[in-house]
This record gives sequence, C-alpha cells and structure tokens, in this order.
Amino acid sequence: MPDWIEVALRTLLAVTALFIITKILGKRQISQLSLFEYITGITLGNLVGYISLDLDSTWYLGFVALAVWIVVSVGAEYFTMKNKKFRDIVDGKSTILVENGALIADNLRKEKLTVDEFLEQLRKKDVFRVADVEFAIMEQSGEINVMLKKEFQPLTADALGYRLMKEQEPKTIIIDGRILPESLKDTGFNESWVQKQLKALQLPLKHVFIGQVDSKGELTVQTGSRALPNSAQPQPNAQISDLVAQFQDELTMRKKLAQNDKDQLQYQEALDTLNHAMSSYQSTKKP
Repeated sequence: MPDWIEVALRTLLAVTALFIITKILGKRQISQLSLFEYITGITLGNLVGYISLDLDSTWYLGFVALAVWIVVSVGAEYFTMKNKKFRDIVDGKSTILVENGALIADNLRKEKLTVDEFLEQLRKKDVFRVADVEFAIMEQSGEINVMLKKEFQPLTADALGYRLMKEQEPKTIIIDGRILPESLKDTGFNESWVQKQLKALQLPLKHVFIGQVDSKGELTVQTGSRALPNSAQPQPNAQISDLVAQFQDELTMRKKLAQNDKDQLQYQEALDTLNHAMSSYQSTKKP
C-alpha cells in the first residue's frame, strides 16, 4: 500500500478515535480545562499525530497509549466528583486576590500574576478601579471573578422593591420552514394554531426561517429578511396594570423606609387609596 494512502487512512482512523475520546471525556474538554485536562489534551494531540504520520511498523501501539490515557482521564474525573481532597489535588483550589476591598499581593505572586495582568482581567469585567472591588477570586480555570462593592453594583428590581413577572424561555417551534413537534407540544399549542397565526401574518410556512413562541403565547417569526409581527405598543389595560403595580411597590418600599409612624400611616393610606381606585377601575371593565 502506498505511504500516502496509509497515512490518509490512519489519519481518518485517528480523528475518529479522537472524536470518540472527546465524547467520552465530556464537554469540559472543549471549554474550561483544569490542569490535568490541559495535560491530557496536549498528550492526546501528540499521540494522534504519531498514529497519523509515523511510518514505523509499531504505529498501532499509539492506540494502546490512547486507551491508557482514556482510562486514566475517566478515572480521574470519577474520583474528582467523589472526593474533595482528590479534586483539590487534580484541579487545584481557588485563590482569593481581593478580600474586603484589599488587594492581597502575596496571592498575586503565588499565582505568578503581575499587576498589569490583574488589571487587564478586571477591565475584561468592566472594572477600571481596584478600589471599586469588594472581592475577587481566581478560579481553578484561571478566570478571575469579581464582586463590586455595594455602592458600585448596578441597581436591580429587587433592590428597588419592584416585583417583576416571571420570564420563561421562548420555545423555537419552526426552523427552516419545518415545525418541530416536540417543541410545539411544550407550548401547549398545535399545528392548527400555528397555521392560523401564519395565515394572520400572510406568510406561508415554507418562508419561515425561525419561529418562536414567547412566555405570553405570542408567535414571532424571522423570514431571513423581515421580522414579524412588527413591534406593537402594549395594550392600554396592560400598561395601566404595570404602572399601578410599580406605584404599589414604590409606596410599599417607602413605607418600610419611613422614619416614623406618621409617615408610615400616610404611605399606607395612599396605598389603600390606590388599591381601592384600581379595584373600582377593574370592576368597570368587567362585562
């Protein structure tokens, strides 16, 4: 057999084996690697290169080495999940770099991390001043995670006392003009409903590139050149309900933060008046 054909066949065999090995070792091999997984990846690459190109008559022994590495890697993964001490040895431990707003220089030196590299990692987290950091830690993967001081953290709905509706993941029910039965079933709708929605949009199914149903049960469609339906303004009743809910949350929060009983009573009276007005409005809307 000519050498080039043998190399081609062995390369194809090696790639197939490497694909199977990657599936066995799991998705971490292609995302965040531990030190042991990093070493495993390099070794497997070298072994596959040997199997593909080495014209020695004992090239098949490379598969023996691959099998040994698979057993060792799978065994290491098993024991890291079962034993904390073994996991600390193989994967290493996290290192605290900033604690209570103070930079720990000894830990920077321990991780062989210069100040410039540390500042670069902070900038990747949109942090440009060390004084804004309350806590920073270097994970086993080498990534640095940061927690800002309370006064520099972005405001959230919870901090403002607002209640928000629970958001659910949109379900993709159409791809490339074909309905996905399992995803459609999860939405609680059927194909007749989909056809009815598409008819209202004056759009045949075959022209739908992506179709998704959101948490409100509304179908949105991408054709590859248009987005349907066009963005519409919320219904007045829905806007009123949202505004009233925000006012209620605001009054409740101010009542909790009031300095004296008199202010608390005034906020409670305002809250009662708002609730009564809303109840009256809703009763007039009922058929």
